[in-house]
Amino acid sequence: MNSANSAAVVVGVDGSEPSLRAVRLAAAEAVRRRRPLRVVHGFIWPLLRVPDSPAPGAPPGGGLRHQATELVRAAVDEAEATAPGLTVTPEIIDGEASAVLVGESPTAALIVLGDRGLGGFAALVLGSVAVQVAAYADCPVLVARGEQRPDEPVVVGVDGSAASRLAAEFAAETAEARGVALRAVRAYRHPGSSGPGDMQPLVYDETRLHDERERELADSLDGLAERHPGLRMTGHAVHGRAGAVLAEASGAAQLVVVGGQGRGEVSGLLLGSVSQSVLHHARCPVAVVRGPG
Repeated sequence: MNSANSAAVVVGVDGSEPSLRAVRLAAAEAVRRRRPLRVVHGFIWPLLRVPDSPAPGAPPGGGLRHQATELVRAAVDEAEATAPGLTVTPEIIDGEASAVLVGESPTAALIVLGDRGLGGFAALVLGSVAVQVAAYADCPVLVARGEQRPDEPVVVGVDGSAASRLAAEFAAETAEARGVALRAVRAYRHPGSSGPGDMQPLVYDETRLHDERERELADSLDGLAERHPGLRMTGHAVHGRAGAVLAEASGAAQLVVVGGQGRGEVSGLLLGSVSQSVLHHARCPVAVVRGPG
């Protein structure tokens, strides 16, 4: 996570309505974090060897690069209308959108993008750019989706892993900046539960299991109250699959924060199954916070 004072909030744009929603969200976030905003468009056509200048005899305002300039200008106008006085810098970078945004991430405070872009398949719930950037970025990634609920809490999923501790710290900072409460959720299932029907073992102590998960939850939040003394925090251990529990919690949240990979994930996956599930099914914006490496 980049902490340099000069680090900007970066928003990826492509002219689609989801990307304009991302611009509005990014502008508000930049103001809260006292950061400048960079509006970035990945211009793929040179990589495909497609001419980007106007055809011979065509009006000078034509051509693909001019179109890119116009869509970036419209995004800058949207940001400035959302947050008057915000420092906004436009940039068109040759390259595919995911690669361009991941390339921005080492020096960014936060990357914001829409859940879908131009050219997405109608059957897809979440665009491939959002998934790829969330999986590979070196800074937190905020995906604009679902409803805006400014009075609801920030929800964070915790499981005791290093990734969830980073997510909890980011969630606490965000909740504090937004002036709302933080709700931490520890999802759990009965030991031995597996299969489509989640068959439960014959013998288990529900109270003991719940208490153990509550203790893990408290450990995951250890130190947050001291670092954020004015923040209102609550924690809940909830029985169920983590992705489904957090998706359900998103219906009464303004933001859901998850770690890029938590306990129980396959180590080869850069983006864990829980974070992927939440990205696809949450009913509010989602932030994915990955650790180093």
